[in-house]
Amino acid sequence: MDYVVNAPAGGLNLPPIDFRAELNDEQFAAVTAEPGPLLVLAGAGSGKTRTLTFRVAYLLSRGVRPWEILLLTFTNKAAKEMLHRVEDLTGVPARQFWGGTFHHIGNRLLRRHGREIDLDPAFTIMDEGEAESLLKETVDERSPKFFKDKANPRPKVLNSIISFARNTCAPLPEVILRNYPLHEGVIPEIAAFAEAYEARKRKHQVADYDDLLEFWLKLLDAAPEIAADLRRRFTHCLVDEYQDTNSLQARIVDAMSGNHQIMAVGDDAQCIYTWRGANFENILSFPERHPGTVIHRIETNYRSSPEILTLANQVLLQQPSGRGFDKKLRPARSSQGLPCFIPAMDPQEQAAFVCSRIRGLLDEGRSPDAIAVLYRAHYQAIEIQMELTRQGIDFQITSGVRFFEQAHVKDLIAHLRLVYNPQDLPAFQRLFMLLPRVGAKNATRLHTLALEHARKNGIEFLDALLEEPVRKKVPKDAAEDWAGLAASLQDVRQCLREDSPARAVKIAAEGWYGIYLRGAYANYLSRSDDLRALEAFAARYEEVQELLAQVVLLSSETADRNDDAGPRVRLTTVHQAKGLEFDIVFVIGLADGLFPLRRALEDGDPEEERRLFYVAVTRARDELYLVYPRVAARAGPVTLLSPSRFIQEMNPECYESVRLRRQTGW
Repeated sequence: MDYVVNAPAGGLNLPPIDFRAELNDEQFAAVTAEPGPLLVLAGAGSGKTRTLTFRVAYLLSRGVRPWEILLLTFTNKAAKEMLHRVEDLTGVPARQFWGGTFHHIGNRLLRRHGREIDLDPAFTIMDEGEAESLLKETVDERSPKFFKDKANPRPKVLNSIISFARNTCAPLPEVILRNYPLHEGVIPEIAAFAEAYEARKRKHQVADYDDLLEFWLKLLDAAPEIAADLRRRFTHCLVDEYQDTNSLQARIVDAMSGNHQIMAVGDDAQCIYTWRGANFENILSFPERHPGTVIHRIETNYRSSPEILTLANQVLLQQPSGRGFDKKLRPARSSQGLPCFIPAMDPQEQAAFVCSRIRGLLDEGRSPDAIAVLYRAHYQAIEIQMELTRQGIDFQITSGVRFFEQAHVKDLIAHLRLVYNPQDLPAFQRLFMLLPRVGAKNATRLHTLALEHARKNGIEFLDALLEEPVRKKVPKDAAEDWAGLAASLQDVRQCLREDSPARAVKIAAEGWYGIYLRGAYANYLSRSDDLRALEAFAARYEEVQELLAQVVLLSSETADRNDDAGPRVRLTTVHQAKGLEFDIVFVIGLADGLFPLRRALEDGDPEEERRLFYVAVTRARDELYLVYPRVAARAGPVTLLSPSRFIQEMNPECYESVRLRRQTGW
């Protein structure tokens, strides 16, 4: 067959495209595959986007019209990039395709066919903040005291719980018991709130993001004629990053591709988002749901050195049998040297080594933005941030805000600031504005009142907070929390007098604020890990003023550096690094309990952690450094760590062990 297209096809005047010359054997086989159910397993760095782009071009060359192709992606950026590549390749305008995120396509279809399911096509879409506000109004109407209990989930968390259940198509009680066990006691209330919230949205003809998917599936189920028409119209369905689909999205894809003219592209080994609803089973069971599926493997890796790929393949070999498709990445590049495994004494020595090596790389002429430090959780990068700052190496953090700028960390620091200096109005405002109906002006007035009462009566400020003349001015809705927070601050004060800053951090985290944290954040457990890391950081200081001064200096210096222009070293979690690549990668914290995380080990399923490790090592092009701290960074007795099981399981010939010289880091 001639795979050079230079003649009109399906009414399109395409430029010459030599598919055979443009693609390797694996890509070519997938791109030119006969229509039908196709599962393309595209390994890391193998040219997934190129394969999808050329598949679209190939379909056009075979007479398929642009509007007959449905392309589903997870970000608008990915859809635009892919369709603009198609436009550059074929000359067909991107606007002629139906391509975009699931939510984008769902919105377009519901505008056309919403009346089929009693949805006014003129419905408006709420953003996340508006959805939370409407949910809060619903809860306040049904149970005015619900949010007054700080242990109950706040509107943002409540919205996350309900959304997770909707996207995973799982019963709400089951979701709460499995993913949000702290809120088991209010399962009946949450179920009632969810039902009332749905009714309220319909009454006002508004929709949230999840509705765009749920109503799309409802349309396909409830209007068989419309569903059949859509399947006739979209003769080909292409899905990018299929391993990241949740249950709701997978059902939509199955319903839209009832003719089985579907190409799902993904990599089961890179499924790392089950915590936000992705269903790992979707890609594994694809062949069962689409009989006759032909599987294409794209395994030639153009990114990493052969040595790095050998190590990555070792990671995949350790997967339990039947828990993934067999695959083996093959290199297209020349050798660069073995990855290095570096045991360090503790997180401080780990940071000293990483920064010393980065300094050496920069001196060799490497660009800072070619270097990345990856970690499993944000708190694991504290020492790296400090050491880079000390050495004057510019860096940027793409795993969220800087550690000491996170809201919950600043809240804990505010406890110490206020106890140390009761005149600190910003610290007082930060804490007491967490209480119901206490705004900035009210907080300022109460702070002034408490200071004056303490001065007149010769008592301490924290004691004045609980005196009757002050408490009677507190808004009624905040009275209970006011007493709890004030008592917690008194406990911190006593601890600072009798113990240490680290102990004070622990007491603050376990006091009133610990209860608040559980209701305020869906990711309460990871934020609790951050506060334990703050406790370990505080253990370095004997006096609270030293700790507070260091926090301010670190926050100021890293802020200045992050605002500088120009290339910088990248610090990021592995999740945020997916899809990126760097010449040199450092993966830190490779100890059991850190990577894989302790919570994953306790849950008894470290396999997603293994996939995360695979993603981490395949970000590297030339050099890969795997660093393991022998001692945990925490307050109290020394805790020895074991190397990550992912290192222990692999053949030691895959890496070179490096022994550090004390003080020098190398």
